[in-house]
Order: sequence, then C-alpha cells, then structure tokens
Amino acid sequence: MRYSGFTWHDLVVLLQGLGVSVALFIATTIIGLALGLAWATVRYYRTPMLAPLVAALAELLKNSPVLVQLFLVFFGLPVLLGADLTPVEAALITLSGNTAAFIYVIASSSIESVGREQLETARVFGLSRWQTLRRVIAPQAAAFGFGPLTGLLINQLQVTSLISVIGVVDLTKVGAILNVRTLEPFLVWTVIGVLYYLMARLIARVCARAETRLRAHSEWKGL
Repeated sequence: MRYSGFTWHDLVVLLQGLGVSVALFIATTIIGLALGLAWATVRYYRTPMLAPLVAALAELLKNSPVLVQLFLVFFGLPVLLGADLTPVEAALITLSGNTAAFIYVIASSSIESVGREQLETARVFGLSRWQTLRRVIAPQAAAFGFGPLTGLLINQLQVTSLISVIGVVDLTKVGAILNVRTLEPFLVWTVIGVLYYLMARLIARVCARAETRLRAHSEWKGL
C-alpha cells in the first residue's frame, strides 16, 4: 500500500461520497414517508387482515438492527428472488423499509392524539371517514408528528453511514478509503463528522421552519 498526502482529487471524491449519502437519504425518506403514511392509513381504517400484517412488519423492522437488515436484503433477498441486487438497491430497500416502520409509528400516534370529540363532530356534520381523515385529522396529526419526525430524519441520516459495509461508496466509505491512503484518521474523520453534523443541522432547521408554518396554518383553520 502506497501512502500519500491529500490531493485536490480527494475533495472531488469526498463530494461524490457526500452526494451519494444525500441522494440515498432523500430517496429513502420519500419512499419511507409514502409507505409509512400508507401503513398508518391502513391501521386507521382497520383493514381486516392487512392492518395486523402491517403492524407486525413495522414491529419487525423497527426492533431489529439495521445492519442485520442490510445483510439479509443484500445477501438473502437475491437467493429468494433469483436475481442479484446492487449495493445501492439493497441500501435503498433496507433504509426505505426501516424509515417506513418508524414513520408508521409516528403517524399512528399522531392520529390517535387528535381528540375524539372532533371526530364525533365531523360525523355529526356528515363528513365521511376519508373527509375526516383528510380535513380534520391529517393537519393536526402532521403538526403533532413534526417533532418526532425531525428526530427520526436526523437519526436516519446517521444510519446511512452503515451502508458502506455492503460496498456503497458513500461519505463514510470515502472516509475509510482516505484514512487508509493518508494515515490521517483524526483529520479524515473530523471532516466526515463535521459534514454529517452540518447535514443534521440543515435538516433540523428546515423541519423547524416547516413545523412553524404548519402550526400557524392549523391555528388559522381553527383546528
């Protein structure tokens, strides 16, 4: 192994790794949000057979290590499907499912936090269950769930660092490569840590602004 100092090319590689981490985080957040809200809706409607299945799947995903899930998807799923998965595809499937499980819990708890008297009032005014969910429950549940959602997103950003173990060249993997080549672990991992910190702060700030606007909108609607 030939060791050398830092070069300008290392900055390009670092930015590429950062781009991979950000892209996977955004993609898995969007997919996980869609799945988690769909699962929470299934629970709200108490769909026979499907609701218990969704609850069991969410329990399994949120109570098992993400690293184990990554290995099962990357090494086990191809055996079941008879087709290979790329490291990025395995990471996308695993992190989307894990995110969906926690969003399911947050969304379900937020829905249950809406006062029963409001649901009864909605029925008195002739609103259907779907109209009640969309016009009465969803705005308030979103306001209640934004705080936990912010914490979840920051945690899921940190979880993306695990995907390097299956070969995804993300920010953490680039850090490991630079560490081995330069033998400057303190400097390398300080830079990696600072980049994760800055991304987490950006997520927290964006979510705080969105929560403020959502709460103001909910109050204006008289919810």
